[in-house]
Amino acid sequence: MKPIFAPTLIALSIGMALTACNNANDTVASDKASLETKVAATTPTTTSPTEPTANSNQEVVDALNANLQASGIEHTVVSAVPTDMPDLYWVTGDGTPPFFTDKTGSYIVQGQVVQLGNGEPVDITAKLQAQVAGQALAKVPTSEMIIYPAKGDTKAVVYAFTDADCGYCRKLHSEMDDINAEGVEVRYLAWPRSEQTFPKMESIWCSDNQTQAMDTAKAGGNVANATCNSPVQKQFDLGASLGVRGTPAIFTQSGQQIGGYLPARQLAQAAIAN
Repeated sequence: MKPIFAPTLIALSIGMALTACNNANDTVASDKASLETKVAATTPTTTSPTEPTANSNQEVVDALNANLQASGIEHTVVSAVPTDMPDLYWVTGDGTPPFFTDKTGSYIVQGQVVQLGNGEPVDITAKLQAQVAGQALAKVPTSEMIIYPAKGDTKAVVYAFTDADCGYCRKLHSEMDDINAEGVEVRYLAWPRSEQTFPKMESIWCSDNQTQAMDTAKAGGNVANATCNSPVQKQFDLGASLGVRGTPAIFTQSGQQIGGYLPARQLAQAAIAN
């Protein structure tokens, strides 16, 4: 059995990230191969839907799963939700980014689907992606994230997949006081960009004082080695399943991906609006 149709779904992930992020972030470059291997080798148990969406079409799910198996692909589809395009379904499953299929479950369709004819073009893909992301992020326990709360009233919450060493992650973190002062709570999730940064991210999450360890790492300092039953791998898998391909990757509570790095005021405006 093939472990995953990796080139296909990696390409889909990259497309999602580039579509959603129109602002600066640090993308995977020299360590791309090792990360693709990790994505291909892992099968998340908590980062993908385990139950079908309410309006999922079970006939399409069954047909697609049968066709995947017949093609030697070992991942399982959970939901196939009808879209605004006739006979096109939005598919979610274990360990793969979402994609489209036809009503027979015979085809995998990648990329944007844009609806025309009713005024401005409408990207129905983005709406579906946001729904999946919002539901998945809401399931992550706050105890497993490193949180920088808003100052005063909380006007918005953002989830930021981050790496300790990436330049734009550090730039974003250097403006944390300003972001929090805008009424935005930042919830960090780990997304180490290479095998080499996994231990550092785990040390941060396993530290007795996580925010202090995060502040130290973001300033370029050394974090004491620490080990525990950390959620770093699980959060990496979650990010990969949502199409994260670079850091920082910032999502609103509704699941909209709004950046890349954004200056504090711009980030707040985007988070509050979405």
